[in-house]
Amino acid sequence: MHETIHNGNDATASVDRPKLYRQALLLAYITIVYNLIEGVVSVFFGFEDETLALFGFGLDSFVEVISGIGIWHMTTRMKDAGDASPDDFERRALRTTGTAFYILAAGLTVTGVLNLVRGHAPETTFWGIVVSSISIFTMWALIHFKMKVGNALGSQAIVADANCTLTCMYLSFALLFASAGYELTGIGGLDAVGAFAIAWFAWREGKESFEKARGIGCSCGPACRGDG
Repeated sequence: MHETIHNGNDATASVDRPKLYRQALLLAYITIVYNLIEGVVSVFFGFEDETLALFGFGLDSFVEVISGIGIWHMTTRMKDAGDASPDDFERRALRTTGTAFYILAAGLTVTGVLNLVRGHAPETTFWGIVVSSISIFTMWALIHFKMKVGNALGSQAIVADANCTLTCMYLSFALLFASAGYELTGIGGLDAVGAFAIAWFAWREGKESFEKARGIGCSCGPACRGDG
């Protein structure tokens, strides 16, 4: 179905909503698959190289898969019914995601403190640099296209998801800083600092998940309260 809308300059544009929703669903699929692959790679190399920041980054990616499934479900429902209010499945997914993020934040914080006390240093953080660099580019692309589709549809929910993806990009920068910093200086504590940064982002994402489950919205960006 095509729909004609008016912009601020009184010009008209044809909006193919089914096509745009197909694009939104494709972006949701890409987000899920990418985070799943990223999680496997990060956890494997994080464990092998004894780098807590990369290992925690991988666990965060697995939690993002749960969140991504909720976004996919939301987009499918909006495509069929046009309702942006979370349903029972999405609320359960949000609560599960929030709980997982809180557990991850606590685990990374405790382990990071222990690593600092013991003076632990990773064998290498090379893969942290590789993974975070790829992630930064991927998150940037996802943000760009999610914003484009969300604005074209006039969907604040999809725009809010794009804003939340920005948090994932910040998390990637934190991993890059810790990984590159260790490779350049050999200071083992930087790995723990990176883990603490990831823990902080995980805690914030957990808080936002529970708020969205209660219908409060999120603090990822200015448009987080459903479709207008």
